[in-house]
Amino acid sequence: MTESGDGGPATIEARATTLGALRQGLGWALGSILGGAGNIIAPAVCLGCHVRISAHDALCAACWQQVSFITPPLCDRLGLPLPFGSGEAPLISAAAAADPPPYDRARAAAVFDHVMRELIHGFKYTDRHEARRLLARWMTGAGAELLADADLVVPVPMTRWRLIRRQFNQAALLAREVASASGVTFDPFVLRKTRRTPTQVGSSARQRAANVAGAFAVPKSARRRVADRAIVLIDDVITTGATVSACARALRAAGARRIDVLAAAMVADPRRVDL
Repeated sequence: MTESGDGGPATIEARATTLGALRQGLGWALGSILGGAGNIIAPAVCLGCHVRISAHDALCAACWQQVSFITPPLCDRLGLPLPFGSGEAPLISAAAAADPPPYDRARAAAVFDHVMRELIHGFKYTDRHEARRLLARWMTGAGAELLADADLVVPVPMTRWRLIRRQFNQAALLAREVASASGVTFDPFVLRKTRRTPTQVGSSARQRAANVAGAFAVPKSARRRVADRAIVLIDDVITTGATVSACARALRAAGARRIDVLAAAMVADPRRVDL
């Protein structure tokens, strides 16, 4: 597969990433230039229900109360919220002990339900990017321990054809925001999706794992940037963990020293988690 050049994956992803950055930059510039006038032209509204509020990139009190933030006690490996803690750290869930994931740790800002589901679906499927800054702030807080000594922030990639159709990679936009907030280097080119995979919606955990098995790789040109590095892999949602696990295996094969996963949300129903 061509790694660079006109029409290659690197060029296409760079253009899509640049498009996302331009959207972000234009929004920031408008607010900076217009100042108070910007609030008149585009008043602050809740990202969930769109009622007027006092600040941009925020939720109203009612929507905030519907966000199930993931806080300790939680499983150190899977990031799943636990009903109670033992007083000893780190805590390992039965699921992680029975089937350890191929990455080191996973964290998510909140459970994938209610307002969080609406924010992510709007961002992912209807091109509503205004939630990305709020989601990234929450992710940066939830993943502070992972980011503290990380070398790279890497988004879960798309195939170039999917990227052309959608025109943006939501994981890359979140990763850029997280990298900017944390000061960790953002590198969207060290991991590639090498083939198209069936849609994961409605698939079982076993089907999801089979769909993405071997679908990701680190290009030869990027292996030196991955070897012996601590990497934080970014995705929007951890559902069964199949996708991030496939990505982690590719990064591990390229010599990554540590691989942690950070997402905006996580499906926390143990019956739907098979990492």
